[in-house]
Amino acid sequence: MGRTNRKRRSTLANRAIAASAALALGGGGLLAANIYASAGEGKNSTQNAQTTAASVATIKCPDVGQQLRNVPQRARAGVDKELAALDQQITEAYARLASTRQAQAGDAGFVQNSILGPLNAKRTATIERISINIKRGGGTAPSGVGNLSKCTGWSAGQPNTNAGQGNNGQNNGGQGQGNNGQGGNAGQGGQASQPPAGGGASQPPAGGGQTGNGGQGGNGPVAADFQDIRTVQPSNKRGVGANGLAANGRSGSRGTFTTSCGTNGNDNHNTDNVIVAPGVTNGAHHLHDYVGNQNNDAFASDEDLAASETTCQNQGDKSSYFWPVLRLQDGSQDFDQNNDGGGKEGNVGKILQASQAQLKFVGNKKGNVVAMPTALRIITGDAKAFVNGLANANTNWSCTGFENRQLTDKYPICPRGSSVVRTTNFQSCWDGQNIDSANHRSHVAFVQADGTCANGFKAIPQLQVRLVYKVAAPTIQNGTVKNAFAVDSFPENLHKPITDHNDFINFFDANTMNKMVNCINTGKQCK
Repeated sequence: MGRTNRKRRSTLANRAIAASAALALGGGGLLAANIYASAGEGKNSTQNAQTTAASVATIKCPDVGQQLRNVPQRARAGVDKELAALDQQITEAYARLASTRQAQAGDAGFVQNSILGPLNAKRTATIERISINIKRGGGTAPSGVGNLSKCTGWSAGQPNTNAGQGNNGQNNGGQGQGNNGQGGNAGQGGQASQPPAGGGASQPPAGGGQTGNGGQGGNGPVAADFQDIRTVQPSNKRGVGANGLAANGRSGSRGTFTTSCGTNGNDNHNTDNVIVAPGVTNGAHHLHDYVGNQNNDAFASDEDLAASETTCQNQGDKSSYFWPVLRLQDGSQDFDQNNDGGGKEGNVGKILQASQAQLKFVGNKKGNVVAMPTALRIITGDAKAFVNGLANANTNWSCTGFENRQLTDKYPICPRGSSVVRTTNFQSCWDGQNIDSANHRSHVAFVQADGTCANGFKAIPQLQVRLVYKVAAPTIQNGTVKNAFAVDSFPENLHKPITDHNDFINFFDANTMNKMVNCINTGKQCK
C-alpha cells in the first residue's frame, strides 16, 4: 500500500515552510536570462541588485536523464540513484533561492555565488559518478554528458517564446495541437507571468495561503496560467492527440477495452516514482494518486507488483496507473503539509479526488495491435516541461461540455455546472523488445502523422486516461488568482499546467491482455 502520513503541524512550522517556498511574484517565464550582467557598480548597485533578485524566478538545469540512451542493465540502478540525487540537488537549491530574497536584493552576486555555483559543483561530481557507473557496467559514457552540469537562473516577466504549439500533432512524444492550439490567434499562449510593480518579493501568510499573484506558497500557479474555456477556439476533433493517435479512421483496429479501477477513494498516495527513481524515497518530489495496483512504491519489484491487490473491477488487471494529484489552493492544508514532496516542497492545498477516472485502451487506425509485454513501463508528458521545454510535453486540459476545446499550457476556468477534465493519450508504438529504456522513453513512441509506427516499432493498445474533477472555478481580479487549483510538480517547475504527466506499468494477466487485443482488433467494445 502506498505510504500516507496525516500528521498535523504547528503554526510556527507553517510559517517556516511558507517562508522556504516564498518566491518573487509572477512565477517566471520560459526565457533564460543572464541576470548578473546588468548588476552595476556604484550608486545604482542596490537598485540593480534588487532587480536581479526579483528576476530569478526559478532554476533551469539540463535534464541529464533524457540524454542517456545506452546504459547497461547492470548499471541502471546506480545511474537511477545518481539521477535522483540530481533532482534532490535542484530541489534544495530552489528552496534556498526561494528563502533568500532579502539577501539577493542586497547582493547582485548572491544567486550565482551562493546558489548556482555550489549547485553546479555538486552536479559535476554526480554526473562524473554517472559516467563511472556506466563504464563499470561495460558501457560507454555518452560524449558531452559532462557539459550538462551548469544550471542557470530563469527570469520573471519575460515572453514565453516556447508556449506556441506545433502544427504536426503529437509525434514522437512532442506536444502538438495544430492550428487550433496554443500560441496563435486563440489567445492561449505566448506571454508569461509578470512580476508586481517594483519587482519585489512577497512572503505568503502562515499556512501558505494565496498571496498576490504568486500562487499558494509563492511558487505558482499565477493568473496567467488560467484561461476561460469559452474563449478557446473549438476543434473538430475531440481531445488532444486525436491527430492520428487514436483509432479514429475507417480502417485499422477500431475496438476499445475499458477497465474500471476507481478514483483512489482509499487515498493511496506517495511521492515515489518506481519507474524513474527505483529504490529512492521521494524520488518524484510531488504526490501521486494510484489506482489499480496497490503495491506501487519506490521499492516494489516486478514480483511485488504482480502479486499485489488491485482496485480494478477486473481482477485480471493489476496494472499501475498513477498521476500527480490535483490540489485546491484555497489556504487549506492536507495530510502532507509537513512532508517531503508535500508542503516542504511547495505542494500545498487540499488534495482533490477525481469524480471520474476513465481508463480506456484503443487501437491503431492503420492496422492491428499486438499485446503489451508484462511490466511494460510508459511515461507520457514531462513533469519538468516548464524548464525542459516541450519536447516531451503531453498535456490536455478542458471542461465537461467543452471537450472540443483543449488547453495545453493553461488550466481551464470552467463555467458553472462544468467540471475540469484532464485527458492523457499515451504512446502506442513499442520497440518489440524492451519493457523500459535508460531514459524511460526510447522504447515507446507516438504514431506518425499517418497513424503508422516508425522504425520497426509495433502498434500496441493505446491507453487513454480521462480524469474529471468537480472544483469551483478560480477567480481572477486585478491580475490576482484566488482559489486556484494546480497539479503537484517539482518545486522549480512552479506548478505550471504544462508539467502534467501520467504513468503506467502493465500488469494485465495473459488472458485479459489477449481479450483486450482481440476486442480491439475485431472492433468490439469490451470491459
